[in-house]
Amino acid sequence: MDLKWITVIVIFSAVCGESSYVPYRYTFVKEEKSWTEAQSYCRQSNTHLATINNMEEMKDLSATLQSTARPIQRPVWIGLEKWNTGKWQWSLAEGDFHSEGDAYRNWSPGEPNSKGGKEFCVVMYKTDGTWLDDYCNTPRRFMCYDEKKTNTERYVLIYIEMTWRGAQSYCRNYYTDLASVRNQTENQQIKTAAQASHDYYLWIGLFSDSWKWSDQSTSSFRYWAPKEPDNYDGNENCAAVSVTTPDTAGGWYDAACEIELPFVCRENQLILIKQNLTWSEAQRYCKDNHVDLVSVHYEEIQLWVKEVAQNASTEHVWLGLRHTCTLSFWYWVSGFSICYQNWAPVNSTGGEDCSPVERTGAVQARGGQQWVSLPEDQELNFICLTYED
Repeated sequence: MDLKWITVIVIFSAVCGESSYVPYRYTFVKEEKSWTEAQSYCRQSNTHLATINNMEEMKDLSATLQSTARPIQRPVWIGLEKWNTGKWQWSLAEGDFHSEGDAYRNWSPGEPNSKGGKEFCVVMYKTDGTWLDDYCNTPRRFMCYDEKKTNTERYVLIYIEMTWRGAQSYCRNYYTDLASVRNQTENQQIKTAAQASHDYYLWIGLFSDSWKWSDQSTSSFRYWAPKEPDNYDGNENCAAVSVTTPDTAGGWYDAACEIELPFVCRENQLILIKQNLTWSEAQRYCKDNHVDLVSVHYEEIQLWVKEVAQNASTEHVWLGLRHTCTLSFWYWVSGFSICYQNWAPVNSTGGEDCSPVERTGAVQARGGQQWVSLPEDQELNFICLTYED
């Protein structure tokens, strides 16, 4: 038997295991730069200044800083910068919790009015369930959301009075987040849960924010330290993370963008290359510039492939999936067996047309975003793996 097919058999025999896929990693850079210089540094390496989307990622970032930046006595830049104008968005901004557009809103008449230009957080009036903007530092009771529960049990009334940021931190530490509202049904459920409170107003998870991520992602996760952001000198338009202050380690501060600080880059494991190449040319590009074409071992990887692929300029996007007509099976270039599968209904995982042109695997850029079999000489965008675990 040809040696290359012996190699394929060995590759195909790789054992399927448990998924522990993490689609990014944080890299601490000790060199001190202004925020803009730090942003440019990260982009030159096909990364971005660190973006943090949820509490789990905040813990990952804190762990990175504690292990690599502990001797540093200064804050560390992340990829958050100030907008010119704010917009209303949910503390929990995942799934169907949209920040703008067709998002559900239930304002009281005349609200939001941003009284004095200082009302950036939202309370629910328990009597009728309508919303009002309010000063974020007002201590109030609040409603948490618990994603592990169902129906009305998802909403937990907290009788402790806290500022909006304090309430947000409390909910994230003990539940999922402050309560967010997608529709009238959920608004009614929160209103019902709020009746147990003696107060007429309680915090929910809507706030007006004038900050954005440098990679243009839409995450509204924030982890400001107490009393931050304060725009102390009137020119603090960039965000940094505390490393050394014991009571606020990992808390975020606004700072003047011109200050030179260390910083953290966030590298995504998958990168879309918007060049139209054949499958073999795409694999060569990935090997020369990154690691290889991406192999989709688990559903978690497929979810990230879908997110990356939707920005492609071609109808399909190459994956590291190849068919051998000699042995009549598909295999990943990474050496993993095909345990997880996501083939489009019109496709087959075997019995391919063994013409002179080999069949290779691609993912639909949009729509169902399932896998399809295509001749390897088609020219498509492709997804590279940027580093190995």
